[in-house]
Amino acid sequence: MADFFKAAEASELDEGELLPVEVDGELVCLAKVAGTVYAFTDNCTHISGPLNEGELDGYVLTCPWHGAQFDVRTGKALRGPARQDVLTYPVKVEDDAIYIQLPEA
Repeated sequence: MADFFKAAEASELDEGELLPVEVDGELVCLAKVAGTVYAFTDNCTHISGPLNEGELDGYVLTCPWHGAQFDVRTGKALRGPARQDVLTYPVKVEDDAIYIQLPEA
C-alpha cells in the first residue's frame, strides 16, 4: 500500500482556491470545493499548462493556456483540446494537515 505524504497545511487552502505543491518530487495541485480537498496532477494533459493558474468554477477547472476543462473530483476531461483525464490522488485531512497518496513507482 502506498504511503500518504504531507502536501500542505489545511489553513493554506481556502474554499474555491487552487494551491500548487510539490510532493515527493511530483507537481500536484490542490483544490477545495464545498469543504472537500481534491488533489490532481498540476499539468494539463494537452500541453502541460499549469493548472494551478487556471480558473476554478465549482468542480470545473479551466486550464489557463487553451481552455481545456477538468472535473477536480475525478480528473475527467470535460472539454478539449485536452482528450486525456488528469491523474487524481487520494486525499486525507488530519490535524490541520493535508496528505495525499501518490501511486507506487
